[in-house]
Amino acid sequence: MSFKKDFGTRLKILRKQKGLSQEQFSEMINVAQNTLSNIETGVHFCSADTIEKILEILSIEPYELFSFGQKNPKLMLLNDINEILINNPEKIDDIWKIVKVLVA
Repeated sequence: MSFKKDFGTRLKILRKQKGLSQEQFSEMINVAQNTLSNIETGVHFCSADTIEKILEILSIEPYELFSFGQKNPKLMLLNDINEILINNPEKIDDIWKIVKVLVA
């Protein structure tokens, strides 16, 4: 994966963790929604000013935004699980039941 793609994936995860849609977040950081989409998919990168806005809006430190350099398989798996939960909130109870059975 490229740096831009890794950055975009990380940004998308952090945005969704804050419960923000692309439309909401793009307005908050003052970029067009299609620009944010291109950043999140690794097509484009953002300016330093936009990164500062991202950090401020998400209330995070730079290391949290750029913590994708080392590929920790377990962390990647947790990110994938988090993404599934964010995209399927109606399934959280079912997923919890499955996890409980597996670790019991």
